[in-house]
Amino acid sequence: MFLLIDKPKGITSHDVIDVVRRVTGERRVGHAGTLDPNATGLLVVGVGRDETKNLGSLTKDTKKTYEAEIYLGEERDTDDIEGKIIKSNNITQPSLNTLKRVIKGFIGKQEQIPPVYSAIKLGGRKAYELARRGDKLNLKARETTVYSIKLVNYQYPILEITCRVSSGTYIRSLARDIGRRLGTYGYLKNLRRTGIGKFSVEKALPLPQLQQMHS
Repeated sequence: MFLLIDKPKGITSHDVIDVVRRVTGERRVGHAGTLDPNATGLLVVGVGRDETKNLGSLTKDTKKTYEAEIYLGEERDTDDIEGKIIKSNNITQPSLNTLKRVIKGFIGKQEQIPPVYSAIKLGGRKAYELARRGDKLNLKARETTVYSIKLVNYQYPILEITCRVSSGTYIRSLARDIGRRLGTYGYLKNLRRTGIGKFSVEKALPLPQLQQMHS
């Protein structure tokens, strides 16, 4: 059995797995495509031995769709709202035309440097563990693809976009890089995943509903 769950803000993807285990009584539960605690939206959950084995093939190399809210003028060490401010610029306020031109430039293949606070393995350790320890990290750029990116709303310092990207693309990095290309800074304030391949959040079950089924 596969479940489509609409993850709320403030919990980890693993917290969702714990809820599904309690509701179904099945220990073998897994998910595809981790969402950070601050992010909401679609999580594909496999329940059972065969389903958890097939999660990778089900979502590998799939296009993912996101709604992102980017805060311009600040850069944070985690590239999202959870981190510490490391750079700021309140002078440069990009015009709407500049914004449209810059955003358009991100469509296509990109060399993207992942956030240092990510689960990428370095010498057997997760990058975020090393970053929290204070290590200086130089992550290698990875090739990603932005299939589409659309400006939804812009009222400085808040920029809202929707984007469709390849698997492995970090929207936190995209927010950071948009800010830099605009001649200022940026970080990801809010994120919602609305699609993974053929799966849509519109058909997902809100987690509180799943919890009510167990109570």
